[in-house]
Amino acid sequence: MNIRSLTRGDGVVIGAAVLLFVASFLNTYGGDGSNIPNAWDNLGLLMSMYVGGIAGAVLIVVARALPQPRKVVGLDLGQLGVALTVFAAWTSFWTIIDPAGSIDTEGFDVEVGSGLILGLIAALLLAGAAVASPLLPALQAALVPAPRPAAPQPYGGQPQGGYGYPGAQQPTPQPGQPYGAQPQAGQPFGGQPGPGQPQAPAPAGDFSPFWFAVPVPRPLFAEDGSPTPIAELAPGTWYLAVEQRGPSLIAQTQDGRRGVLQDTSGIQRG
Repeated sequence: MNIRSLTRGDGVVIGAAVLLFVASFLNTYGGDGSNIPNAWDNLGLLMSMYVGGIAGAVLIVVARALPQPRKVVGLDLGQLGVALTVFAAWTSFWTIIDPAGSIDTEGFDVEVGSGLILGLIAALLLAGAAVASPLLPALQAALVPAPRPAAPQPYGGQPQGGYGYPGAQQPTPQPGQPYGAQPQAGQPFGGQPGPGQPQAPAPAGDFSPFWFAVPVPRPLFAEDGSPTPIAELAPGTWYLAVEQRGPSLIAQTQDGRRGVLQDTSGIQRG
């Protein structure tokens, strides 16, 4: 799960879910002579309004953090979560309109308690954030700002250590040499093969491997053209570009996976 993929809208959803959880412990109803407990003693109201809204928030956040979309009964987890938050808001609204419902109120006047009032506010905020997050750019910004990558080094300089950046003890990749591979026997570290040794194949064109970081989370697709991402590149982490194919880059993660980065706009070279 990638926490950095969460947006400000997801942050509002999380905050509203916490507020809804707190409201479930407050008095549901009030009034002279009444002794009506909180939502945890009213199973129907608890499951439809409070637990339903919290479950919807969990599904939205989990769907956002997963590298690949998951589906339940044909629905995306995020879509199912949005539906639950809207249902919770609908239930809380009509509970406020008719607070007594099927409760026996003979002998006292029923008043709306603090648990219902706070629950309505939280449910409306939760549903509003869930629906508006894909529509408003302000809610689509990253919840956790990515750390700024290290300043690009002069040509030929050694990269400095930083967040997610391989340490200086690792050799600088050479054209034609796989990332993380050790020099061949008899070959000087970082040097050229000696006489009689096979020459490494030169990459196409004038491309040389380089380090880069992405400004926002971006998917990494398989080299065979499969539409399903094999990984997600996160801001603040350095990756190695080992090849260029048209406007795309063949990138390699630090766990050794290779794939095609189709969207290379705004990347920062190390």
